[in-house]
Amino acid sequence: MPAIALGHYNLRGDRATLEKLRDFYIRYVGLTEGPRPLKSFGFWLYAGSRDVLHLSENRPDESRQTELKTGFDHVAFACTDLPVMLARLQADGIVYRQATVEASAGFATQHQVFFSDPEGNGIELNFSGNA
Repeated sequence: MPAIALGHYNLRGDRATLEKLRDFYIRYVGLTEGPRPLKSFGFWLYAGSRDVLHLSENRPDESRQTELKTGFDHVAFACTDLPVMLARLQADGIVYRQATVEASAGFATQHQVFFSDPEGNGIELNFSGNA
C-alpha cells in the first residue's frame, strides 16, 4: 500500500494568522482559495484543481509548540513564469535566494526560489526548463 502522491499539508494558527497566511500563499505562491467542506474556521488553498494547503484554526484548548525542533525544511511547488514571480517578490521586499539544478539523467533544468512565509515555514518555488 505505497503512497502515490502528496495530498496536502496543514498549517494551524489563530484566525488572524490564518488570514495572513492565506493572503501570503495566494500572492506569493499563486494558490487560490477554494471550497472547504468543514464547518470550522479555516481555508483550503488550491493549486489548479487540487487542495494542497489547509489552514486550520487551533482547537479551543490546543497549545502549539513554537520552538519545536523538527527536520522540516520547506514545501515545494511546481510553478510557471519565473520573471513575474521574481518581480513580485522584489517589489514587495520578500527576501529570497535562488538556485539552479542543471539538467541531467533525464531531468530538466530546475530554477528554484526559496523564501519563508510569515510564520517562518520554508517555501520552494520550482520552475522547470528555460525559465
